Amino acid sequence: MSESPKAEIERLRSEIERHNALYYVDGAAEITDLEYDRLLKRLIELEQANPEFATPDSPSQKVGGSPVEGFVTVPHRVPMLSIDNEYDEAGVLEFDKRLRKLLEPGEAVEYFCEYKIDGVALSLIYENGSLVRGITRGDGRQGDDVTHNARTILGIPLRLRAKNPPELLEIRGETYISNADFAHLRAKQAEAGETPFANPRNAAAGALKLLDPQMCAARKLRFYAHSAGAISGPPFDSQLAFVRAAASFGVPITPRSKVVSEIATAVEYCHELLEEIPGLDCEVDGFVIKVNNLAQRERLGTTAKSPRWVVAYKFEKYEGVSRIEAIGVQVGKTGTLTPVAHLRPVEIAGTTVSRASLHNRDEIERLGVRIGDWVVVEKAGKIIPHVVRVEEHLRDGTEQPFEFPMVCPECETPAVQDEGGVYIRCPNPQCPAQLREGVRYFASRAAMDIEGLGIKLIEQLTEAKLVTSFADIYRLKDRRVDLLKLERMGEKSIDNLLSGIEASKSRPLWRLLTGLNIRHVGTRTAQILADHFGTIDAMVEQTPEQLSAVEEVGPVIALAIHSHFHHPRVAQVLSELRDLGLNFGQPVERRVKAAGRLAGKTVVVTGSLVRFTRDQINELIHNAGGKPAGSVSKKTDYVVAGEKAGSKLDKANELKIPVLTEDEFVAFLNSPASPL
Repeated sequence: MSESPKAEIERLRSEIERHNALYYVDGAAEITDLEYDRLLKRLIELEQANPEFATPDSPSQKVGGSPVEGFVTVPHRVPMLSIDNEYDEAGVLEFDKRLRKLLEPGEAVEYFCEYKIDGVALSLIYENGSLVRGITRGDGRQGDDVTHNARTILGIPLRLRAKNPPELLEIRGETYISNADFAHLRAKQAEAGETPFANPRNAAAGALKLLDPQMCAARKLRFYAHSAGAISGPPFDSQLAFVRAAASFGVPITPRSKVVSEIATAVEYCHELLEEIPGLDCEVDGFVIKVNNLAQRERLGTTAKSPRWVVAYKFEKYEGVSRIEAIGVQVGKTGTLTPVAHLRPVEIAGTTVSRASLHNRDEIERLGVRIGDWVVVEKAGKIIPHVVRVEEHLRDGTEQPFEFPMVCPECETPAVQDEGGVYIRCPNPQCPAQLREGVRYFASRAAMDIEGLGIKLIEQLTEAKLVTSFADIYRLKDRRVDLLKLERMGEKSIDNLLSGIEASKSRPLWRLLTGLNIRHVGTRTAQILADHFGTIDAMVEQTPEQLSAVEEVGPVIALAIHSHFHHPRVAQVLSELRDLGLNFGQPVERRVKAAGRLAGKTVVVTGSLVRFTRDQINELIHNAGGKPAGSVSKKTDYVVAGEKAGSKLDKANELKIPVLTEDEFVAFLNSPASPL
C-alpha cells in the first residue's frame, strides 16, 4: 500500500531534518549531497501538488520565498552588547582579577572557552519551537528584521528538535560563510564580471541585507550559536547547559568549546585551540572566555556597553596570497603521510613563508586545492602558516589536481588509512623516513635531549646504517672510526656527541617514554604515566582497561600504549635499551621514599621565570618526587612564582599556600629536609 501525500510529506520532512542535524550539528553525514537534494526536491514537488499540507517550518522553505519590500526595525528584548577585547595574556589575567573583586573572596569561577567566529551577529527567536523571527544586532538595542533571510541559513532548524520546547527562546550566534563556499562565490563573481567580495564577513553581512531571500540562499550562509537571549520558563543555570540544550534542539554550536576551572587554564586552552584553526572551515579572529555560571553573571552585571563577565581574547591575523608551485608529502615519526604545499615565497608578519602544511587528504579535498592555485595563507597569532582558501577566481585553467599517494614516498609500502580517522600512514616499521623522524624526536629537547644529535647528523647516521633503532644511538661509542668518515665530524665533535649520548642515559623515565614515540603520548601523558607506575615494567604489565583508569589517559591512549609495548620489535628495542643502561624508572614506593623534599607534594609554577624554562623546573619537581600542576587549589602544597604571576599567585595567598621565588625553591630543594 503506497503512502498518502500527507504521510510522505511528513516522513520526508522528518528525514531531511534528521540529515540536517547530522550534517550541521553532529558532523556525521549519512548521505551524499546528491541524495539529500533528491529528498528535498521530492518534498517540494509534493508540497506544490498539495498546498494544503504546506507549513512555514518545512525544510522546503529554506530555499527562499518571495522578496520583501524593506526592513522593519525591531527592539531586542535583551540588549545585544559588545564584548571587551584583550590582545595578550596579561589583559585576560587582568579581566579575571576584575571579576574576583566583585565576587566573594575565594569564590570559585569556571570559564567557558570557545572560538570567536568572525561573522555577523544574529538573533533567532523561537516561539513554541518554531522560528518566528531573525534580527540583526543593529545598534545593540534594536536591529533589522531579516526573518526572510534567516530562514534560508544552512543548519538553522525552522523548528527545534524538542518535544516540549520553551514558549520563548532567543538563540544568538554568528552567521558566516565557509571558506570553501566563499571561494566558490568569488569565482562565480569573477566569471560574471563582478568585483569579488573582499572577505567572508562582508559577504555574509551583505547577504543578510538582501531583500530577495533566494539570493541570500545562494550565498550559503551558516550559523553557530553562542548564547541565549530572552527565555520564558526555567532559565539555564550555566553556559554549558545552554550549549548542550541548543545542540539537542538541532542548532549548530561553536566547535571545541570547553569549561575550565581557572583563568590560566582558559588561556592554555585558547593556545591549544589556536593550533587547531587550520582544521576549521570558517574565519575566526580570537576566542571568547565567559563566566560559565549564569547566577554569577547576574551579580557581575554590565557596564554601559559590555558585560563584565566576558572577554574576547583576540589575535592579529596576518595574511598573504601566494601560488602553490608543488605539493609534496612528508612521512612523520608515526608514519603519517602529510601533504605540504610548496609556495612561491611570500612575506607574512615579517617572515618569508615558502611552505604550509595541508594536513591530510580530506583537507585537500575540502579546500579544493590544485597545484598552481593561488591561495590565501594565514598566520593567526604568528603560528605556523596554513592555507585558508583557494582564490578560485584567479584560476586560468593550468592548475592540476593533486593525487594523494597510496604508497609511502620513501619506502613504497602501500599506505593504510586510520580506521575511522582521516590520516593515511605508512605501516612499515622499517621505513627510513619513520626511523629518521623517530630518532630526531627521540633526541629532541622534548624527549631525551641529546646534545649534538641534530637532523643533519641523523640523516647521515641513518643513511649509513649506523643507526637503525634507538638502541644503536648508544652503540655509537664503538663506531668512532665510522663516525670520523661522516661530514663535519672531527674528534672534538664526536667527543661532544658521545658525551651527550652518555648523559641522556640518566634522563628521567618520562623523557624516555616521550621519546619512544607512542601514538597519542606526549610529554604531559608521559609524565602522568611515569608518576603513576614508576617503571616501564609496571606499565607493560597493565591491561588496556587498567591503563585507561589512569587520570587523563582514557581508552584510546591506553590501547595505543598497550599495543606499542606488546609489539615484538618494541619489546626487543626496550630489552636492548635496558642492557645499554638507560633509566627504566623505580618502583613508586622506592622512588617516593628516595625523593625526599617533594615526595607526594603538588607544586604549581606561575609567572615568567629567569633561571629555568617551564620544562626544566617541572623536571626538577619530578626529580624531587613532586607533581607539577596547572592550577592552584586546596590540594596545592607549594607555588613557585616568577614575574607577573597573576591570578594563581593571588589564589595562593588567599589559600595561605607557601609561595617561593625561583632562588628560594632551589635553596629549599638543596637544604636538609625540614618543612617550610
